[in-house]
Amino acid sequence: MNHTRRPAFSFPRVLLCSGLLAGLPWAQVCLADGADQPTVAVGIGMQHLPRWTGARASRYQPIPYVDIEIPHRLSLSTQDGLQLDLVGGSVLHAGLYGDYQWGRDSDDLGVLRGKIAPLSPRLTLGGYLEWQLDKQIDVGANLSHDIQGAGAYFKVYTEWDLPPLWLLQHSLQLNWQAMNGAAMNRFFGVSPAQAGALQIQPWQPGAGSQLASLEYDLFVPTSKHTGFALAVVYGQLLGDAGDSPLVARFGSRGQWSESLAFVYHD
Repeated sequence: MNHTRRPAFSFPRVLLCSGLLAGLPWAQVCLADGADQPTVAVGIGMQHLPRWTGARASRYQPIPYVDIEIPHRLSLSTQDGLQLDLVGGSVLHAGLYGDYQWGRDSDDLGVLRGKIAPLSPRLTLGGYLEWQLDKQIDVGANLSHDIQGAGAYFKVYTEWDLPPLWLLQHSLQLNWQAMNGAAMNRFFGVSPAQAGALQIQPWQPGAGSQLASLEYDLFVPTSKHTGFALAVVYGQLLGDAGDSPLVARFGSRGQWSESLAFVYHD
């Protein structure tokens, strides 16, 4: 993505950023080759999100914000993970993609604690394609696989940078996500033993659609180099994910997430 970054967040991605910052000397080689100058933004804030994927209850957590971008070369952020551009042009971009897949913590499971397993976040690696239709609209897709073999993930998205309102920058993003059978079963499956403990039917979902979401992002500047970044996301669980007894009995198909951070940028 080679324009102003959307101000959205996912906390475990900071681990990916920390682990990959060692690769930034490569970025300096890009600059020596005449690439555009990088942009850097950092910040901290708070996020309100479901306690686990599919949960009805929500929680608050502090969030970091990191966004480093070298146009047409590399981007590394707590929002989008890693994108290493191997095919660059005025319209088409493609390359390597890396991110963290959110898990679920035992402290957030509530009545499900001890009856279904917690899930640690996992690093996923793969590739991406992105088409910049014009200066305001991008369409893209990424495909990645858990490096520990726990499933594959596919995402298609379109992003529209809305016309500025005075000094306010804002955008919309529409996403559709799918999982293979292993990933779907990891998050939404219910084994016979778990079903007995929860007094529900076992559930072994198959591959297919998992989530559709709409995101609105707003950046409110407070000075030349600072501002507040707000993101509001509504998602709807689809297919076997939405039909899971975990969601039907203990959660909700509708998934809301909001975040607010104070950001410093160069």
